[in-house]
Amino acid sequence: MKKIIVFLVVIWMNAGYGQKRMSFTTSDYVRALKHATDVMVNDVASPVAASRYYAYINLAANETAALFDRQHPHFAAIVKGLNNITVDNNLIKSSDPQMAVILALYKSGARLLPSGYLLQKHFDSLRLVAKKRKLPFEKINATVELVNQVVEQVIKYAYADGFVRLSGFRKFTPTTGDEYWQPTAPGFMSAIEPDWNSLRTFILDSCSQFAGEPPHKYSSDTNSLFYKDLKEVYEVGKNLSKEQSAIAMFWDCNPFALQQVGHLEFGIKKISPGGHWMGITGIACKMQKLSLSKTAYAHALVSIAVADAFISCWNNKYKYNRVRPVTAIKKLIDRNWSPLLQTPPFPEYTSGHSVISKTASTILAHLFGDHFSFTDNTEEEFGLSARKFNSFAQASVEAAISRLYGGIHFRDAIENGVKEGEQIGNFVIMRSSNNQANNNTGKTFIEQAKNKDQ
Repeated sequence: MKKIIVFLVVIWMNAGYGQKRMSFTTSDYVRALKHATDVMVNDVASPVAASRYYAYINLAANETAALFDRQHPHFAAIVKGLNNITVDNNLIKSSDPQMAVILALYKSGARLLPSGYLLQKHFDSLRLVAKKRKLPFEKINATVELVNQVVEQVIKYAYADGFVRLSGFRKFTPTTGDEYWQPTAPGFMSAIEPDWNSLRTFILDSCSQFAGEPPHKYSSDTNSLFYKDLKEVYEVGKNLSKEQSAIAMFWDCNPFALQQVGHLEFGIKKISPGGHWMGITGIACKMQKLSLSKTAYAHALVSIAVADAFISCWNNKYKYNRVRPVTAIKKLIDRNWSPLLQTPPFPEYTSGHSVISKTASTILAHLFGDHFSFTDNTEEEFGLSARKFNSFAQASVEAAISRLYGGIHFRDAIENGVKEGEQIGNFVIMRSSNNQANNNTGKTFIEQAKNKDQ
């Protein structure tokens, strides 16, 4: 049964909507989202903040695409509190569907991101490209007006998710005790977003729906489970192979990384974990030569799932408030030990990379199949060589174990994080598939797309 479902999904993902003229394509979408990613890197957006931005930006693009095709899946009635996006039918008829999708991405990014004004130049160039691609002036103006209306509704929805209240919460104070998280070198930064679990989830019923098992209890007893996990991090870190080091560096994705030169510290700007998986999603869409509409949907589904995964993970992080390996190792084993990677500024359990990578890979396998081979060149701009994978699952396994190689996570945080991520991914698939099955025709969206193209 699973093979049949995957086969139908892949058929849908390859099927087009029969647009006679493509003003903009998947490559334009991937490029536009990369422009938004560059702004997030510039702003040093935290992993959780970046996931929120991606979710709303891709949501705006997908809901725009749905206005032009009644069979295209939308997220109203799937994500909490989102009503149908409403735009006058005459304005829809007067607008260009492809330009609208790209423009919605830019405009929502400009509204949401702290330095969103940096996207203005891309918005301006988009209008010039539209003219070069022979879009009539009236159609361009209508498209701009349509997107303004869509984005206004999405931004209103975004502002109600609880994000604006975060600055009003009491400042997080590290708890006294060897078992609890403490700020770590080199920056000794304050804990990032300790109240992120208060945000409205998109599809999950609650932030604790898939909380899973608690971590191994802190202990200095050399026979305890915690100490064995601690000793593993220490020994692995001391005996890393070249390949293990390469894996750790490839999946680092730490926007907070600092480089010390003498008494000076310099920030090293990198993409977030969510940004990495957005890059992988774009690679898959381009390889599969998807239509622009389906590209928007794939990115929206992945980014919404990842945003929920971060809310779930952050609920665990501050619920258990567990110490990082470097702190415990320096106290119990070797005061001179340091991890390969810089430790991010938030508690250890569960592993964020493990959770969100498994969530993303589960969604992508649902869309593209279990055996989708690809080359991930997302980190090349940061001086890291591309890596080849035979499946999304293989990539997520490597992302998860990279945190052990990097010396920043214990094994139970990794393994239970993977379980958490898989449950989230499957739940998002189930909820989104239910919506497709309950449309006006009584057929799943995948079946509709297949029949339409025959």
